[in-house]
Amino acid sequence: MSVMSKPRWSLLATVALVATLLSGTQAAAQADAPIMDPIPEDPVTSGLGLTVEEVAQFPDSEPTPAPTDPRLMRHARINHLGELPDGSGRQYVPDLNGNLYFLADGGDPYVYLDVKAQFPDFFSGKGMGQGFGFVAFDPRFEHNGTFYTVHTEAGAALQKPTTYPAQPRTQYHGIVTEWIADDPGADVFSGTHREVLRFGFAQQIHGIQQIDFNPTASRHDEDYGLLYVAVGDGGLGVSSTEPQDLSTPHGKILRIDPDGTGSGNGRYGVPASNPFVGKEGALGEIWAYGMRDPHRFSWDPKSPHRMYLGHIGQHAIEAVYEVREGDNLGWSEREGTFRYERGDGCWLYPLPEDDDKYDYVYPVAQYDHNPPPDWDCGDVGRAISGGFVYRGEIPELRGKYLFADLVDGRVFYTESSQMKRGQDPATIHTLMIYDEHGNRVTTPELAGDDRVDLRFGRDAEGEVYLLAKANGKIWKVTGTQRFAGCRTAGTGVGDAMDAGSWAPVTPEKWRFPGREVILAEAGESRPGPRRPFEYAVLTEGGEYGSVRVDAEVRLDTPVAETNRDVVIVFGYRSDTEFYYAHLSTDNSIYPHNGIFKVNNADRERIDDQWNATVSRGAAPAITDADWHDVRVTHCAATGEIAVYVDGARHPLMTAVDTTFGSGRVGFGSFDNIGRLRNLEVSGTRA
Repeated sequence: MSVMSKPRWSLLATVALVATLLSGTQAAAQADAPIMDPIPEDPVTSGLGLTVEEVAQFPDSEPTPAPTDPRLMRHARINHLGELPDGSGRQYVPDLNGNLYFLADGGDPYVYLDVKAQFPDFFSGKGMGQGFGFVAFDPRFEHNGTFYTVHTEAGAALQKPTTYPAQPRTQYHGIVTEWIADDPGADVFSGTHREVLRFGFAQQIHGIQQIDFNPTASRHDEDYGLLYVAVGDGGLGVSSTEPQDLSTPHGKILRIDPDGTGSGNGRYGVPASNPFVGKEGALGEIWAYGMRDPHRFSWDPKSPHRMYLGHIGQHAIEAVYEVREGDNLGWSEREGTFRYERGDGCWLYPLPEDDDKYDYVYPVAQYDHNPPPDWDCGDVGRAISGGFVYRGEIPELRGKYLFADLVDGRVFYTESSQMKRGQDPATIHTLMIYDEHGNRVTTPELAGDDRVDLRFGRDAEGEVYLLAKANGKIWKVTGTQRFAGCRTAGTGVGDAMDAGSWAPVTPEKWRFPGREVILAEAGESRPGPRRPFEYAVLTEGGEYGSVRVDAEVRLDTPVAETNRDVVIVFGYRSDTEFYYAHLSTDNSIYPHNGIFKVNNADRERIDDQWNATVSRGAAPAITDADWHDVRVTHCAATGEIAVYVDGARHPLMTAVDTTFGSGRVGFGSFDNIGRLRNLEVSGTRA
């Protein structure tokens, strides 16, 4: 992701920013005003976790030449896992630094082919995708021993002719090579190879990404045995229209027949059914176009020929597209569902009113980068890693499209049934990760690095794997686990609304009319740690270990005030030792709308949803004067805490903390007024 010119601020732009943030919609922004927060809604916390088990550790490898970019200094630059289409159960993993590895029967990885050694001008020391990028095995590999690789070359190789005219000021070549093994069943490659395609790229980014065969195509489908080649824009799309130019391969997905000979170089065929065959000035190899960095694509096994593409954006949008033949994804006129201005390069703009006439295809899911307020138009470390629609044996995952942010390692899903072209993008959910012992972990913890460099793999049974370049490990997804799913049945309290059941900090501020607990007067700051000013502890029922609190709450402070709040207290040990869930209209400052811990010090925010970079937490819990259902679950053994509002399927807030394994529950606020009713508490005795 290249660094473009710095943002240009003006009074007009500032006014437009305020208008956009107030409306929260693209429609409210003027056509010539930039949109500072294209997607205000963050991915939804799902409360569902993937259980993973480590299955392989790859040896350390080094780029050629030695890199200066720390992002290339990885343990092993493994970037995909697949299974050979021969029924042997062997799996393959390419390493950008040069080796093609095989895995068999749960054993250690071994080198099947040293790709780097075959090409004297092999190059992997600059650019995120340089080196041995991908491998695709012919569906008939068992019989013909044929597979294809992508690698990059520099130096003397730049004097070689390219299949198509190279981009100006070419810095490297991307090559597709065909290999034929003498013995398809052998554990080490022996055979021949030939060059199929050679492209020239102007920058060491956005080259040939994935190549693959459609695994859902049967032997009698016209798509069977045709090779798809995803080609990036070489970094030039930010300032040119080349991705829209049908006379070049850059910024396109190509489809070729590697068994044919009808191409310009005579080394492959051009399928007659390709959408631009016979169109004047267009390459017949093009299957779809208008792309910046078409990183990973896959087909849904249940919907043959339905391809999903994870497309890496410029400075704002990471997107999933359902791609069909002839599609134009819009780059560099569009980024996601927004207008891209090449004269700006930093900000996105609303779509024009006459957008329909352009016939661009828009994402079926997308998320944005959320840069910090002082952003200088540089790379903030966001890039999508496309994945798969899961059709394996884990019931909770079936029908979900699993993907990730390859940099920070967040793992996402969308429901494939909601990813529909021409409709609003599907909701994106975040998935938690659990190790084989049931402990919640993060992918940076698994990888041992904040930059995970996460990729996906899939075997012949449809089971999914996670790969990290940071430490060269692979984990298999073995199941799912529900967050805060502990048992809370046991001792309970129901609807304890009388004054004798509560111990308020300041009794005269409270009312107990019979069916409600009312905080009638705002609390005031007290000496000691910063914590809720006023609350009442439920004395009935004693202390709980794992506990679930269900209640209805209402904010009585006028809606016009933005800092309205009530809190649900749990794990209460003393006035300076407890947890609380803060339910607020405001989610833009640290003390509001989150899960907090008071441990003989100022309250500490512990929820997963808080993003300090943009100063934003979970969506506002309560924005009106109505009653709202609230559920808080605290699992003593694991420290998992989940907060649900209005019966939502997914938790609004989550946290993990084991400081207080037991305590009482309560209700209160900082300096607002509100009330509680229909209280039910159930849990295990402390």
